Amino acid sequence: MTSNPLPISRIPSLCITLLLLISGQAAANEPIRHTVSADGHPIAVWEKSAAGADEAILLVHGRTWSALPDFDLQVEGEDLSLMDGLVAAGYAVYAIDLRGYGETPRDETGWLTPRRAADDVNIVVQWIADAGEWRSRPHLFGWSMGSMISQLAAQRRPNAIASLTLFGYPHNPGVLYPADEPGIEPAMKINTAQAAASDFIVPGSISENAVDSYVRQALAADPVRTDVRRATDYNALDPSKLTMPTLVIHGEEDPLAPPENLAKLFTGIKTGHKQWVTVPGSDHAAFLESPRAYFISELVTFMKGAGL
Repeated sequence: MTSNPLPISRIPSLCITLLLLISGQAAANEPIRHTVSADGHPIAVWEKSAAGADEAILLVHGRTWSALPDFDLQVEGEDLSLMDGLVAAGYAVYAIDLRGYGETPRDETGWLTPRRAADDVNIVVQWIADAGEWRSRPHLFGWSMGSMISQLAAQRRPNAIASLTLFGYPHNPGVLYPADEPGIEPAMKINTAQAAASDFIVPGSISENAVDSYVRQALAADPVRTDVRRATDYNALDPSKLTMPTLVIHGEEDPLAPPENLAKLFTGIKTGHKQWVTVPGSDHAAFLESPRAYFISELVTFMKGAGL
């Protein structure tokens, strides 16, 4: 980590950070690729860090697309990267490619399972914790399927993180997943442009150029759909086991995270340090859309509070 005599995180007012976010002055440098060994398997982890950062966050992607198209989307003339936005807020930002996604290869089974993914996330959280002199444990952020995996990881190692953020949470608490059909094999289906564009549903919330860029970058990073089995691992999801500060973020028009399901999640979370934020005019991809600055502001404010 590089050092700076006046890191952004020590500036008393958040206003300067928010101005940076809104005006799009976040760093657009290339991410640094790390390889972390998870029980002998190489896991690709991407980093962008503010100079002098003393807090870190790990981002966990969703079902179909890997870290960089999701969290570091680069579009000429537009500021859409969540990683860049959090760097502008003073954070060291890391994003994981789960097994079979992006630059992390599948393992010998050809499958990803939720528990294996959660264990890999916890290994990377520990690697981040050991990588710098932070003023708190790392924060953990999960999007869509990544929010469920992040919850599993947090339940398995509740003292490893400073806060947990669940965005686009697609699980209906209390509903159990069935066992796999016997004899299933990885399908290795080709990903499609239609699937890449499917999360953008609020008219005018993102430019056509940005959607096209996302589709190109997503298909380049993940041409083949990762195969996931043993959804029964998700039957262990239990919000009463979340004892760390927890933020639930909901895109107002997100069809994959209905408010009635989130209400059950939020009510069940054990910790008293919890918050539920709805992002207006957004959907399942809120941090890539016009309410991006609002999204990042709410996330950063919560993490700052969690570190007090």
